[in-house]
Amino acid sequence: MSINLQNSFMPGFRHSALSVGILLAFANAGAWAETPLGTDMAAADNTTRLNEVQVKDKPWMWNIETKRAHLLPEVDGTKITVTKKSTVEKLDDIPTVIDNNLRNLFAHIPGILVSEQQTPGQLNVNYRGIGNPQEGEYILSLQDGIPIVSDWIGFPTNYYIPVPQSIESIQFLRAGSGLLYGPEPAVLNYVTRRPDPSREFGGYTENVIGSHGLFSDYTEVDGTSGQWEYRADFNYRQADGQRDNGDYKVSGGDLHLGYKLDDTQKLTFDLHAYRSDNAQAGRMSYTQWIANPNLTTTPDNRTWVDHDFAVLGYENHFNDKTQLEVKLWRGYHDQADRSESLTAKPVPNSTLESQKYRFTGLDARLRHDWGQGNAFTTGFTAYQSDSPWRKWLGTNLVVDQYDHSGTPTLRQDRSTDYAAVFAENVFRFGKFHIVPSVRFEHEKLDVDETLNTGKTGANPPVPLIDKNYAKSVPLFGLGLGNDFGHGNETYVNVSQGFRPLRYLDIGSPFGKTSPSNNDPDPTKSTTYEAGIHGWPAKGLYYDVSLFEIDFKNRLESQVIDAIGDTINVNTGDTRHRGIEGQIEYDLLAIGDRSNDGQHLNLFANASFLNAKFTGSTLKNPNGTSLVGNTPAFAPHYVARAGVVWAQDKHYKLSLSASSVASQYWQDNDTGTTAVLGQPGYLPAKIPQYTVVDFSGDYNLTERVRLLAGISNLGDKVYYSRVFQNGLEPAFGRTYYAGISLGF
Repeated sequence: MSINLQNSFMPGFRHSALSVGILLAFANAGAWAETPLGTDMAAADNTTRLNEVQVKDKPWMWNIETKRAHLLPEVDGTKITVTKKSTVEKLDDIPTVIDNNLRNLFAHIPGILVSEQQTPGQLNVNYRGIGNPQEGEYILSLQDGIPIVSDWIGFPTNYYIPVPQSIESIQFLRAGSGLLYGPEPAVLNYVTRRPDPSREFGGYTENVIGSHGLFSDYTEVDGTSGQWEYRADFNYRQADGQRDNGDYKVSGGDLHLGYKLDDTQKLTFDLHAYRSDNAQAGRMSYTQWIANPNLTTTPDNRTWVDHDFAVLGYENHFNDKTQLEVKLWRGYHDQADRSESLTAKPVPNSTLESQKYRFTGLDARLRHDWGQGNAFTTGFTAYQSDSPWRKWLGTNLVVDQYDHSGTPTLRQDRSTDYAAVFAENVFRFGKFHIVPSVRFEHEKLDVDETLNTGKTGANPPVPLIDKNYAKSVPLFGLGLGNDFGHGNETYVNVSQGFRPLRYLDIGSPFGKTSPSNNDPDPTKSTTYEAGIHGWPAKGLYYDVSLFEIDFKNRLESQVIDAIGDTINVNTGDTRHRGIEGQIEYDLLAIGDRSNDGQHLNLFANASFLNAKFTGSTLKNPNGTSLVGNTPAFAPHYVARAGVVWAQDKHYKLSLSASSVASQYWQDNDTGTTAVLGQPGYLPAKIPQYTVVDFSGDYNLTERVRLLAGISNLGDKVYYSRVFQNGLEPAFGRTYYAGISLGF
């Protein structure tokens, strides 16, 4: 399937935008006099049949508990999500997730590929075979709608993950849903827990011990008093790791304050602080892994991360039709990496690298309901960041993150300016709805290099980088939906997206070539999705869809000379096509509630993918084109299944299995014998693996809860992270047990 979205849909979008403007003008002319959303016309005429008509006018209330447990509301605050594929994971419905076990955290969300590592310092995920999972660069991660990556545009790596105990739910938004927040084709949004409105003070503390010296502590307090609400938590965990130099320490905390100015206005303040100190045991060849999967190849490497940000929020419900949400945030991300040179002779040396990001953002969104069930949203986002990058070279192999006594080797100053405006409208015609969307993006990057000893002595001389880049990109989306039967809905969505260029794309310091050679265009995407989801019975939810993603002008590093210099260039196109589905059924659901609060929830989800190169300027090792190759990290399936047996306020037990098909780790679909600094080789494919996990919570009393679990129940020896310089093993079988005390 090939559609020129610009030619085929742009006229329709222009007409839709004009229609929205005309309809809003009429709405304003009527002094907002329409009947309130969800109110029957007979009620507006003061007839006596109000109650009867209200029941008939709200078919969407059917089985609403099941629907909301798995799916976002059709209009969620100031955001429209109807006709877009979304999944919601409620963390209260599963046992406590300890130490950011991502398999458990994402077990109920179909399609996410987790590239596993033994330390918790990074989020390594991708989706539908789009991009390398390394540091989650191809999925935008948010917390309460605010980006939590290092630098939203210039360096969207993910070294901070909210502690699961502080999260109420995880929202996974695909394709068109990305237009709510940015250009990326997929979005993960962690929704923070809010204070308990029924008490002035309360909380709990949780302590867990486990394999490899694991100790985890989590404590929170919250409450509501009059117009004020508050919530604060603190977390700390540490472990020795499965390998030598595999230890880590992670700590953090969150603070929430809310104040109701009146019945329609509210101010909020949120502060999030995070620290991590992660050893890096190093990568190895396949030969080394077979001989000893616990081998340490870098005994002194380490990464330190500080990630703090504060958010000031304002909400105003002007009336039952119009509401405003504004968020202003300010924060920083400091990251230091210590790495030892494995080849330096005769004296070993180490590099200390420091990247700092200072960022400020503003997001404002307005929603207005009009007519009979229609809603219009609009808003803007502005973002600015500064990012100095420094490196030092020395002979101290255990140099501290703040010790800059080595010889300076790199100095870059980088900055990002980003802005976007967006608008959507849901038009309802009985059970049928249409949602046109538009987003206009502008990004500007600057890279100014004042020192790079790697270019010293280059022949011919290579100038230092002094480069800027600016791009404006319009994005469009169109959604169609239809309610039918008893709690079923079809959805169709076509949406554009793109991957913003990063600092490394326009100003990479690693090669000795002229910086003018790095002049790529952003990678563009068009996603087509058609599916059906429903909640036709109490406790039953299903969702299945067909999708295709056309990824144009992929950005790759290309070797350009005999000494290994590389530049980032647009190398070709890929097509990602498949089917994705999930089903969950609480077998004990009866009527409006479960049998004595008991639940036996069976779940299964899978994403089946066929991805290939449809165009490429790169070559396989045998000199043939990459066209027809399978892109790296695009397994044919990612599947999960399990059962959760629970009784409200008594226990939760979960047994789940995750299975991932074999996958290539580089686009040329071959292995390599040139493992940098290591003997041996790497096979072309990461082998298929299936891992089973068990976890459970048990309430001894109302305030005392036991926690326990076994991850990788079968002690599977496997790996899912591979790079040119080696692979990283996943964890073997691990255990944990602990206790939670409420107060």
